[in-house]
Amino acid sequence: MPGTQPDFAGRSARDAVRRAVALLDVLLVADPSPDSVADVLVEYGEPRIQLSAHEVAELRAAALELREVFAAPDAASAAEVLNALFAAYAGPPRLTAHDANFGWHLHVDSSDDGPWGAWLVTSSALALATLVADRQSAPGGLCASPSCGKPFAHLGGGSPRRYCSSRCATRERVAAHRARQG
Repeated sequence: MPGTQPDFAGRSARDAVRRAVALLDVLLVADPSPDSVADVLVEYGEPRIQLSAHEVAELRAAALELREVFAAPDAASAAEVLNALFAAYAGPPRLTAHDANFGWHLHVDSSDDGPWGAWLVTSSALALATLVADRQSAPGGLCASPSCGKPFAHLGGGSPRRYCSSRCATRERVAAHRARQG
């Protein structure tokens, strides 16, 4: 039936932001493994691919640029970073389905066969910009734990998060408690 793409169900700006955070998690280490990057891509619906060392380096450079969106303290700062990324990387918006089974979605990169780094920046920036516009706040942050600093997204309601995980929050709460007990 036209318009029904079961493989496309559930894909949204929030999913793209989750994918961006997961990719930044594996790409912002000193020497990211091509397999760990490919695993994240597969987890978020991309086909299994063999990434070259050059492609991983390109993705890592893109991740470093995207990290600045998460480091932004407020919506205006995040918008400034996102607008700079769009100016540097984005082309005219276009709808693509890649093939008959992928489902129509919006791209702002140069082509379906463009460089991986540009794809990561543009697809993530588009999703992060959607969150800024929807929520009128920064789309995420960097973990407040001095031993972590990983990017995380604000996807739910309630107060903005300070930590990337409950593990980091608990570790910092315990450290603060121990410091007070002195």
